[in-house]
Amino acid sequence: MEPSKASQTALVTSLMRAVHTRSDPAPLLDDPWGDRLVPEPVQAGLRERAVARLDPALRAEAAPARVLDAAMRANAAYPGVILRSRYTEDMLEAAVARGITQYVLIGAGFDSFLCRRPAWAEGLQIYEVDHPATQQLKRERLRHCGIAESDAVHFVAADLSEETLQSALARSPFDPAQPTFFSWLGVTVYLTREANLATLRAIASIAPEGSELVFTYIDEAALQPGHAGTEGFRKLRSDVSGVGEAFLSGFDPAALAALLLETGLVLTEDLDGEQTVVRYDAEGVNGLQRAGAGHIAHARVNDRVKPRAVSAAPPAA
Repeated sequence: MEPSKASQTALVTSLMRAVHTRSDPAPLLDDPWGDRLVPEPVQAGLRERAVARLDPALRAEAAPARVLDAAMRANAAYPGVILRSRYTEDMLEAAVARGITQYVLIGAGFDSFLCRRPAWAEGLQIYEVDHPATQQLKRERLRHCGIAESDAVHFVAADLSEETLQSALARSPFDPAQPTFFSWLGVTVYLTREANLATLRAIASIAPEGSELVFTYIDEAALQPGHAGTEGFRKLRSDVSGVGEAFLSGFDPAALAALLLETGLVLTEDLDGEQTVVRYDAEGVNGLQRAGAGHIAHARVNDRVKPRAVSAAPPAA
């Protein structure tokens, strides 16, 4: 992404969660904040582009807001955005019941959990780690929406292509002795493999045994030259590259468990797009389709496989 601009994909995924909440028949999320956290000029630009893609004969009578909603739902990323959010918050709720006291959102974007915190999460300390430009706009929008900053919410500005998660959290009140839940959604594909591995090692090194991680990734085969893929995935890849957020790396699902062990984590579950749809929309009520080559994985920190403490030096870009 461009250093001086907030992530465009983070803005769009925020709108997707709001569209799902108000337009799908049986929403998996109750997240109305996307329409509030995304600035109106950004939404206006997206509406204009969505209308411009219509057949010229339909543009005159098109309702721009409805056209944008339809465009969000037609985006190949839409199912994955909704499903990963629901899965993560299900896993987080279960982790809190087991004693987790800290929640770290890596690449938090415009996630609205802090705005709609459920009763079961009242005791959590929340740490939002994100690129400085994106986080600055997020905080401005929170103030605009009347969301007061809280002692239980900590914003950590960091470019994880230049700095390790370990060093970023060291600048916050994060307590490495407390069990922690990490979410890392929609980020790994935009980082190099080296940066991703550095973050995985950092999580295993700075959190005690029993800490948990949910993260998304792309099957690396889908990024290889000549891979057929779906038309939707090819368009998505072209679109994100066009806004300066190109896909850079993925993982091999067959090798993921062994790779995580090397970083100090134990894989507990890895779902591809079809498996996630079966879990949350098996009857097709919401019309969610398989999310391309996307996966969502759940892992735990295990002291028996922890690597040595990682260096605070920046990962290779």
